[in-house]
Amino acid sequence: MNLYLIESSCHGVERALLEQRLQAVETHAELLEAQASAQDNRLYVVLLAADERAAREAFAHSGLQAELVKQVRLVGQDLETVRQRKARANYLVEWNLPAGLTMEAYLKRKAEKSPLYAQVPEVKFERTYVCEDMSKCLCLYDSPDEQTVLKAREVVGAPVDHVTTIQNVR
Repeated sequence: MNLYLIESSCHGVERALLEQRLQAVETHAELLEAQASAQDNRLYVVLLAADERAAREAFAHSGLQAELVKQVRLVGQDLETVRQRKARANYLVEWNLPAGLTMEAYLKRKAEKSPLYAQVPEVKFERTYVCEDMSKCLCLYDSPDEQTVLKAREVVGAPVDHVTTIQNVR
């Protein structure tokens, strides 16, 4: 099984209905987590599926339009930890990775820089989903506020293209 990130708009969809729609997805694939950003009306879903086609088909049962579907790699936590801690993340940072960056170089840099998060103890780095095509990554944090997330990113020397508050939906 592989991990797939699916991004969608959830504009105008009430939380209870969103939960129902995502429950329909779970009958076709394992939904690892679903995070919603009210300020951007975005939904970020991570599914375990055999392939991209299976991920798309499972998400289609939500009745929502998949705007992006990419295979991702989980960094920073294992699947069981995500299942237990997914409701703790409250900020999501998107970073469009620079051309030419390899997965190996990214992972090496991440391993070298991650200990620096200790300099900002108020924020807890939770996990990252890195697109296998190296187009972007999504980093999730538990933080008291956006400024603390930005400070932590600065300490580890990691760029930010977009930051948003999120809430676990499923």
